[in-house]
Amino acid sequence: MLMRLTAVTLDCADPMALAAFYRQATGLPLHERSDDEFAGLTRGPGSSGLFLGFQRVDGYRPPSWPGQDGPQQLHLDFDVDDLEEAAARLVEWGATVPAFQPEPELWRVVLDPAGHPFCLTIPRKPQDAQG
Repeated sequence: MLMRLTAVTLDCADPMALAAFYRQATGLPLHERSDDEFAGLTRGPGSSGLFLGFQRVDGYRPPSWPGQDGPQQLHLDFDVDDLEEAAARLVEWGATVPAFQPEPELWRVVLDPAGHPFCLTIPRKPQDAQG
């Protein structure tokens, strides 16, 4: 293995607010060194899990979706048990669900509070993956 992904960092205007949203959504704890300039979520000290970071960018402009006036900058996918339930809960926590949904029976596009699009998907069973 040449590289191993250890962190994903999202630009935003308010790192602590975006970290709070993703903490609620994923259950990952807030990193102890989080502050107003950079916040993170991690599985804990010494963990080999993925670190999800949020960095303050002055003059932050959210991406536009589905248009490209403001590039997406990042795209995450999350498995969920129920698309409707997960989307509703995320909206309660500050996300939005855009009107345009390319394949709503397969996945749901959601925008986090800073405007980053991400998808909710139902895990496919092995027999579903066979064409």
